Amino acid sequence: MENQPVYYADYLQLDKVLSAQDPLSKKMGDEKHEEMLFIITHQAYELWFKQIIHELQYINSKFNAPSIPEQDVLHCVAKLNRIIKIQGVLINTFSIIETMTPMEFLEFRDLLMPASGFQSKQFRMVELLLGLDIDSRPSYARSFFIEKFNPQEKQEVLDLMKLPNLFILVEKWLERIPFVRTSDFNFWVEYQKSVDAILAQEKAIIEKTQEQNSLSVEMANFEGTKLSFEELFDREKYKLAQTQGRRKISQRGFLSALFIFLYREEPILNGPYQLLSALLELDNGFTTWRQKHALLAQKMLGTKIGTGGSSGHAYLKSAADSSKVFKDLFDLPTFLIPASKLPTLPEKLRKELGFHFNT
Repeated sequence: MENQPVYYADYLQLDKVLSAQDPLSKKMGDEKHEEMLFIITHQAYELWFKQIIHELQYINSKFNAPSIPEQDVLHCVAKLNRIIKIQGVLINTFSIIETMTPMEFLEFRDLLMPASGFQSKQFRMVELLLGLDIDSRPSYARSFFIEKFNPQEKQEVLDLMKLPNLFILVEKWLERIPFVRTSDFNFWVEYQKSVDAILAQEKAIIEKTQEQNSLSVEMANFEGTKLSFEELFDREKYKLAQTQGRRKISQRGFLSALFIFLYREEPILNGPYQLLSALLELDNGFTTWRQKHALLAQKMLGTKIGTGGSSGHAYLKSAADSSKVFKDLFDLPTFLIPASKLPTLPEKLRKELGFHFNT
């Protein structure tokens, strides 16, 4: 079949896209100039959310498998890095909408009620695909999770909640990391020996160098660090940390992530390290976006309630502080030790972690 000529406007369906801006104030007979900016900004957000969903669905499909080839891990890293670039666009967009003054916004704000960003089904889909489900949210935020949708959208979101999300898929992938224990080598036994020696040295330094009035504070901090390491190795203490909400990922998954960070320079672990690093940056990006949103709400509305009925700035600020999906990964630096103190890996294991060719 011969290809027909393709025209720019037809391919992009610009007749639909560019006719989708219909200010409410114009319908009321007194169009407010700034409402066009408000509409286009949010439509642009929704288009980028659609692309993020497209990338996350690809990533989740690759990780929803019993084994993941190394090249698929690297493909997923590339997709995560693309999302991170999109986040930069989303964050920078606030500087455009901030060219509208609070009083200009108030000229048409009341016309929007009860419409709200809470009704962005696509942003809820992004959160769910990542792993921020309703149970991950503070109790005060759960009422806003799906109750603002119409029945069809609500059902679509509920159906998505039944599918494995990226957090669960990455957790299962980490639990399958094979290198931390072999028939003749238990890495964590050797690692704990190094940790015990480091902690003993730190305690001795504190007791020797700290003045009496600050010694109790330093020792309290030391005991907190020591407890963190004890939780790392003790199954029951780790479960307690999960129950208390201080840990989300499984103990085995967390230990594998730590092993990847400790030996990230080994060739076979570099791809997994890039993936975990990208997930950290992704979480940071959405946190920054939420924080910027909260600041914008404060700048535009002060302490007024949001159009969707929330407490506005206060709610958005609290959501920014509590919406990290991969929060456990942010704690990994606590357990890093100097490379010179790392256990020496058996030669057989080191060969498995590297690339060796016969010459």
